[in-house]
Amino acid sequence: MEEFLTVAKIVKPQGIRGEIKVISMTDSVEDLTEFTKVYIGGNPYKVLNVRPCGGDCAIVALGGVCDRNAAELLRGYNLEAKRDDAPPLPDGRFYIADVIGCMAITEGGAEVGKVVSITPARTDIYDVEKADGTHLTFPAAEGVIENIDVEGGVITLNKKRLSEVGLESK
Repeated sequence: MEEFLTVAKIVKPQGIRGEIKVISMTDSVEDLTEFTKVYIGGNPYKVLNVRPCGGDCAIVALGGVCDRNAAELLRGYNLEAKRDDAPPLPDGRFYIADVIGCMAITEGGAEVGKVVSITPARTDIYDVEKADGTHLTFPAAEGVIENIDVEGGVITLNKKRLSEVGLESK
């Protein structure tokens, strides 16, 4: 399992005091308030303040980032946190980092491919690379994912529902 989890993406500087605007990659933007330390490019930063600012965005103040110029240098980076510092997950919930790399199969056992990315959204978007190199993209809409077994490295998909919402591409 990954030691670090991506919890947000830095969008831009906010104001002149070194704050940054981030898009949360957690279930709730309020989850970001739980962290006291984050990492950017492998460097630790103390979290001074987190203010949700609508939707999945927040304004974050970090120790050592004292002006707009310093904040501008962080644009585009991810905010990461140590797994041990993350809030506990409710039953049936998983970190994206733990699902990436899992083998996707249908309920009948047919191999679909390997999960290569998950884009966080109201309904997460999964990208599965098939054996022939093509990709299958699908939302985690109701009924598509039947089971996720992180320890076994397998997610089970409903074949019928997947055919309704999945999109194949090269």
